[in-house]
Amino acid sequence: MKREERTKRDEYLKGVVQNLPDSPGCYQYLDDSGTIIYVGKAKNLKRRVSSYFNKEQQTLKTKLLVAKIADIRYIVVNSEADALLLENNLIKRHKPRYNILLKDDKTYPSICITNEAFPKILKTRKIVKGAGKYFGPYTNAGALHALVGLIKELYPMRTCSMNITCEGVMNGKYNACLEYQIKRCCAPCIGKISQERYLELIGEVTTILKGDIKILQEKLIAEMKEKAMRMEFEEAQEIKKKYELIENFRTRSEVVSPSITNIDIFSIESDEKNAFINFLHITNGCINQAFTIEYQKRLDESDEEILSMGIVELRERFGSNAKEIVLPFPIGMPVEGVTVTIPQKGEKARLLALSRLNVKQYKADRMKQEKKLNPEQKTTRLMKEIQDALHLEKMPMTIECFDNSNTQGYDAVAACVVFRKLKPCKKEYRKYNIKSVVGPDDYASMREIVHRRYSRLIEEGGTLPDLIIADGGKGQMEAMRCIIENELGLDIPIAGLVKDGKHRTSELIIGREHEVIGLKQNTPLFRLMTQIQDEVHRFAITFHREKRSKRQTKSELDGIKGCGEKSKLALLQHFKSVKRIKEAKIEDIAAIVGKAKASIISEALNRGNNAGKYEGK
Repeated sequence: MKREERTKRDEYLKGVVQNLPDSPGCYQYLDDSGTIIYVGKAKNLKRRVSSYFNKEQQTLKTKLLVAKIADIRYIVVNSEADALLLENNLIKRHKPRYNILLKDDKTYPSICITNEAFPKILKTRKIVKGAGKYFGPYTNAGALHALVGLIKELYPMRTCSMNITCEGVMNGKYNACLEYQIKRCCAPCIGKISQERYLELIGEVTTILKGDIKILQEKLIAEMKEKAMRMEFEEAQEIKKKYELIENFRTRSEVVSPSITNIDIFSIESDEKNAFINFLHITNGCINQAFTIEYQKRLDESDEEILSMGIVELRERFGSNAKEIVLPFPIGMPVEGVTVTIPQKGEKARLLALSRLNVKQYKADRMKQEKKLNPEQKTTRLMKEIQDALHLEKMPMTIECFDNSNTQGYDAVAACVVFRKLKPCKKEYRKYNIKSVVGPDDYASMREIVHRRYSRLIEEGGTLPDLIIADGGKGQMEAMRCIIENELGLDIPIAGLVKDGKHRTSELIIGREHEVIGLKQNTPLFRLMTQIQDEVHRFAITFHREKRSKRQTKSELDGIKGCGEKSKLALLQHFKSVKRIKEAKIEDIAAIVGKAKASIISEALNRGNNAGKYEGK
């Protein structure tokens, strides 16, 4: 691989890794030919995959693997246990070159309720179609054994290998075994329990295995309380341990279910320009294919139309002949002889939710990649939105916003912030001391600073803004218009930002007619206007506080030639006040700032005292 190609590939993989979700799932590494060379699971996909590209932690084997990676795919799941199961299935199907080879076809254990007149409950690793109803698989063998043991204890079902029939029971064909004698079997073989009652107990076991452990919990709690009342605390503790084991470790896969065989699952997410379709293919209860395809809209096609096209293309691409398709909504089915299911609950609904999770994640990743590759695209879209909302002749490439700040007319200041391409341009921020206005007159202050700002820009040949915003309502807007249009003869759109009773940005006013533009919260336009308003307020109030602070700390030492900030600070720290400096001997002052400077300061302060005396006479 050439150096340029390697750099380009590394940049692409870096972008993929940065956009990976912080979710559990499985990742697949592909080589240049599109072959899967490695499958792995992760509790956190982003963190796990990133570790492969950390050169400090790379082993020789990892370096060889990373050198072969041309692309990365992933499937998001709901839990780490689901990721473990999915990894197992994908390795078996694809047999990746760099994965540890599986020694046999064994998989994680499941629980089977056999299809017999008097069913048995078995632990098994082999799924035989038609042999019974399967539950699992279980990644935690300890939890599986505990669950089966508890079921046997609560429901003493038969475990023998005899083929018991109703006719054989009626004819007395069977004899009870030791399991019945030690009370671990309800002995349906000799009629100690009817077939109807036996099947009722099997129904309760099925309910528990489906995930509704409420019955089991209630029985364990009742037994635990009974043991405690009898002072049998050790037995009660053992029951409590069983209860906690089931609660903490029993796990049932939402990714793999042996009851689901050979179906296709599709889900779709779309926006104005693109549509994304996720495809999951389930064979013998395992996810064997997972892929997301992207369509670019041309004629405002509906989700139904795009999903129909996607189903045909994806089934043909992956050679699927499944007779059942699971969809999020009904469509005109483009494939004959196929059953369409729109599940509301159960296993298929959970798999559909998993497909939706993956397509949403893929869409989010694509949007992040587009933003990084073309960061100006989002900005242009938002500027176009502002242009349309405010009926502007051109996009607002440059926006300027003004705000005033004063304390009852004192320390009056104003600020102007500049946003270029919707980003703060801080080097062009300006702050103003109000010069011509006496008292708290915000409108007069606004007229002054707007005149100073734009008359200078015109004089210097600077760039005029495309939109001017006042941090206020109609009064502030008209004060601006008086200067911009009437005095300076400029044609620049003027808007005003208005806050509600809780001091939150609520609406935008534009034009001579003061048209009100509502701002919906959590929209890009609302966030931008809030950012501009907060920024100009921050800049203005900071300048106002600085000016007020300087005025409050001003003293008679200010203005004395040769007495700078350091000398002033040193004298005040030592003598504590100007009055004490005046009363101090010149030798004491000289010990702080030197003889020459002490003489100047002493003379200046005493001259002030004498002037006061003469004026008072």
